[in-house]
Amino acid sequence: MSENIIEFKQVTKYFSDKAAVCGLDLPIRRGELFVLVGASGSGKSTTLKMINALVAPDEGDVYFDGRRIKDYDIRALRHRIGYVLQQIALFPAMTVRQNIELMPDILGWRKSERRSRAESLLEMVGLPPAEYLGRYPHELSGGEQQRVGILRAIAARPAVLLMDEAFSALDPLSRTALQDILLDIHRQNETTIVFVTHNMHEALRLGDRIGVMRNGALVQNGRPSEIQNRPADDFVRAMFEQEQATPEQVLAAFERLNPQAREVVRRRINQAV
Repeated sequence: MSENIIEFKQVTKYFSDKAAVCGLDLPIRRGELFVLVGASGSGKSTTLKMINALVAPDEGDVYFDGRRIKDYDIRALRHRIGYVLQQIALFPAMTVRQNIELMPDILGWRKSERRSRAESLLEMVGLPPAEYLGRYPHELSGGEQQRVGILRAIAARPAVLLMDEAFSALDPLSRTALQDILLDIHRQNETTIVFVTHNMHEALRLGDRIGVMRNGALVQNGRPSEIQNRPADDFVRAMFEQEQATPEQVLAAFERLNPQAREVVRRRINQAV
């Protein structure tokens, strides 16, 4: 079995004669949490979508588990890949249980197996099954919906989980809570995760490795410490200087609040998550 579960080999993708991704060579290792970071239009989301064949390369090949993606039955391939978007997109007429059990049901799991899986996943992210299994999406906060969206994507134990700006619409404290949950999920399940973000602080917090993209090209690829301590150029260096609060800064700001203000923040967090 190859160390790499995904490989891009000289991959280029054009939109209206402009290269959204250009000459990309990128291996993604089995079981790692790999983060693609870059500004809007850098090519990171297009790269992600080529993994589950939502976008096809114009040049080069993308490989999944040693085989070219274009040689797969696409429906069968997507059954092995979970996908989480910024827009949560839970099915509104389905309960939390039905949303989570959707892919296991499609794959023919027994009812008892589906129920057990849904309950264990909800417990893992701090949502009591007795309270949440029968709820509908409109009865959940934004943070709760995003948790259920992640659970739906991993319910059938996919080989790869793709996440496209999954936390960018959340407030900083809710975002930090979801990052912690994702790290726990990764540790417990050892699922390969490819995570797209424009936030370098988020990339540094989550990634086993980070790929920095700019104008369709991979500018730098390495471990977080390598990217932070030895940025490849001024563009990468500038990404660390953006005015974005780190989780530590958010928590420090919370500690400076008076008790009344802290209680207001707690109420807002409870509403969000």
